[in-house]
Amino acid sequence: MGSLDKKHILKIALLAIFNALAVWSAIILFVQRNYVILAVLVVGIIVINYVYLSSKSYPAKYILPGTIFMILLVVFPLLYTVYISFTNYGTGHILNKEQAITRIEARYYRPEDPREFDFKAFKQDDIEDIKLLLEDQEDGRLFLGIEGEIEEVTRDDPRLLDTTDDGEIDEINGYQRLERAEIIQNVAVIEQMRFAYNDSEMRMRDLNSFALYRQSFEYDEERDVMIDLRTWEEYRPIEGRFTNEEGEQLSPGFRTYLGWENYQELITDPRISRPFFRVFVWTFQWALLSVITTFGLGLFLAILLNDQAMKLVKLYRVLLILPYAIPAFISVLIWRGMFNPTVGIVNRILVNIGLESIPWLHNIFWTRAALVLVNLWLGFPYMMLLSMGALQSISGNLYEAALIDGASRWQQFRYITLPLVLVALGPLLIASFAFNFNNFNVIYLFNEGRPAIAGAQTPAGGTDILISYTYRLSFEAGRGSDFGLAAAVTMLIFFITAVVTWFNFKFTGALEEVKENE
Repeated sequence: MGSLDKKHILKIALLAIFNALAVWSAIILFVQRNYVILAVLVVGIIVINYVYLSSKSYPAKYILPGTIFMILLVVFPLLYTVYISFTNYGTGHILNKEQAITRIEARYYRPEDPREFDFKAFKQDDIEDIKLLLEDQEDGRLFLGIEGEIEEVTRDDPRLLDTTDDGEIDEINGYQRLERAEIIQNVAVIEQMRFAYNDSEMRMRDLNSFALYRQSFEYDEERDVMIDLRTWEEYRPIEGRFTNEEGEQLSPGFRTYLGWENYQELITDPRISRPFFRVFVWTFQWALLSVITTFGLGLFLAILLNDQAMKLVKLYRVLLILPYAIPAFISVLIWRGMFNPTVGIVNRILVNIGLESIPWLHNIFWTRAALVLVNLWLGFPYMMLLSMGALQSISGNLYEAALIDGASRWQQFRYITLPLVLVALGPLLIASFAFNFNNFNVIYLFNEGRPAIAGAQTPAGGTDILISYTYRLSFEAGRGSDFGLAAAVTMLIFFITAVVTWFNFKFTGALEEVKENE
């Protein structure tokens, strides 16, 4: 009984801690106006408390943790990517609208012939804040600036002390005047000090003076326009930027909903669609070539090594598996060095036998050819191992019957070996296609998707596949990162992968039916 009480107390304590953290998070979300996430959090709190406090929901106690992690790690990233694909989220559009308005309204300008104030700074050793004594250069009036507030004072103010009788104020309420070197040490703090003065703001101009600045822009919430307070020109929000009638835009921009625009750009904007479709076509070619070459070589070697009459078979198997044992990261970098057009060993061999060197890393065709060879080196051991296992499962009686019927070696391979190997490896070949469809490592490590496609307005390379193209859109775009467009490409990749997965299940079922009908 005591053990049950302890478990119950521990459960209540953990729930109390969780609820406290959740309430704290809810307050922050409410202040930041993240109402959607706030609603999800509140619903989650209610569900979790009900499940772990109610005796009627006993089975859900074991299902809920896995469900939560699935939502956090799978469902939420997917839904968030869908949302981003319908926005302009990217460089220049990172902030939300309220944050962008705050940044724009924080801009100030110096009017012509602004009033300036000489200043002296005062500080105590054990206190971080600084007091300023400012003197108007025009009329000599004195102002005392403390914690964002400013007040006019006179020289006989009892707070202002001239301890050295030299006509200069040396101390203010225990704060000692800072020398120039000390002002430089504290310049970061002084630069942040602001004081309202009539319709202007007093800010630091240099190490000797403050000056009056005026706000540049003001947001009219009712009309949803940003007003230039110098020219009274109006800027209206258009696709995440405050824009005037002449097309001039204010920075920073803000995130906004674009609808299907990102998806339409992939199809209709020739600056994006042309390189995109080239990348799209090459992605399929790359995945298909990778599967065909690795499977072809792997099956060929497996057939050779399956011959029991061959000597040193075990040694050959070990040697041929070595490429699979070496980390692909290292192998790709080594091959990149070997294919270097200037100092690579591949071109050295070609020159030594009387051939011309090949621009492996600078010509799209040859870079693609090199990539297929590199991936062949990385992938054939895996296919060889799978094929050897499939060959071991084929009954020898089939080959004996074929020999009796007068079948040649090629006919035995075509009508017995290949169909039965495909029955066993068909789903794995489809999975290999899906893997190479998103094989970012080889593409990016070998040549970063380059060489570039001539005339492309996006960072698209001749060897980029969709996944590397998405990465470069996100982090290498010349006009900055375009996460919205990258998310649209990601959703396209997700759709294609889903179709391949569906086909995999259908193909697997069809092969099982064929095998059952043998």
